Amino acid sequence: MPVFVPVVATAILAFLLSREYAAPLAYIGGSMGTLIGADLLNLDKIGGLGAPVASIGGAGTFDGIFLTGILAVLLAGLASPPRPREVW
Repeated sequence: MPVFVPVVATAILAFLLSREYAAPLAYIGGSMGTLIGADLLNLDKIGGLGAPVASIGGAGTFDGIFLTGILAVLLAGLASPPRPREVW
């Protein structure tokens, strides 16, 4: 259940900010939020790991980025109105 909290929050916020561009905004916001929250805010803890090599990211963060981005796009895309198609 906790994995869906950022997804739903990102989709709702993107939909409130821009109905027309909710899906791309949800993807960018979800992906960047996960990267910033999981990686950049924890840079000060790298020295305490005791490992000779530190890798930013990893499978856990990638899964979070992928799930948040893709699912937020799906939720925001379902809620946003369809765009009219241009006739050539």
